Amino acid sequence: MDFIFMLTRDDQTIEDALDVLEAIRPLGLRHIGFKDVGVRPDVLQELNRSIKAQGAISYLEVVSTTPEACLRSVRNALEIGVDRLLGGTDVDTALEILEGSGIEYYPFPGFPYGHPTLLAGGAEDVGAHCRRFVAKGCAGVDLLAYRATDAEPLDLVRSARRALGNRMLIVAGSVDQPARIGALASAGVDAFTIGSAVFNGAFSPRKGALLSQLRDVLAACGRG
Repeated sequence: MDFIFMLTRDDQTIEDALDVLEAIRPLGLRHIGFKDVGVRPDVLQELNRSIKAQGAISYLEVVSTTPEACLRSVRNALEIGVDRLLGGTDVDTALEILEGSGIEYYPFPGFPYGHPTLLAGGAEDVGAHCRRFVAKGCAGVDLLAYRATDAEPLDLVRSARRALGNRMLIVAGSVDQPARIGALASAGVDAFTIGSAVFNGAFSPRKGALLSQLRDVLAACGRG
C-alpha cells in the first residue's frame, strides 16, 4: 500500500510547502501532493515541478466547495500538469477537460460537503458511484472513508473495493494512526493520504520532528 504525503494542513496547502518538500528529500517519498487552495497558483506550479524533480508522482486534490470552483480546479490541474487529480464529483466534465492530457482522475464517491470536507452517503451509494466512475474511464476513486457521517468507514472501503475491480482505491482524510493504516491495508486499499496528522504531530504524539512522523507512517504501511 502506497503512502501519499500531502503538503497540507486542515485541507489547505501549507504556505511553506516548498521548504518542507526540500526538507523531506532524504526520505525519497514516491507520492507527494497538495490541495487546490492555500497558496497562489504559481506556488502550486513550482511545487509540482519540484515534486517531479524528486522522482515522485504528483497529486492535486480538489477541496473547492462549489461546482464552478471545482471545475476551475480541474483546469488548474491541467495547467499545472500534475500526474494525478483527486476529488470533485462532476466526472463527465472533468474527464472532458482532462482528455488527452495523461492526467489520471480519481473522483470522490459518495456525497462530499463542507470544508474541511465530510462525506455523506452509505455503502450502497459509494459502490454505485464507483461502478459508474469505472464505466466512464476513471483510474479509480478518492474515498473520504474516515470523514463519513452516515456509515462505518470500513463498510465504505469494502463496498468501494468490490465495485472498483482492479482500479485504484485511495483513502483520504483522517488517516491519523497506525491502526487505521493496518485496517485499510487489510481491506485492500491501494494508497492513502496523510497531511494534517503529520504536521500536527498526531500520528506519533511522542515525537516532534517531521521526518520522525513520516518514518513512522512509512513503517506502518510496511515501507520503513
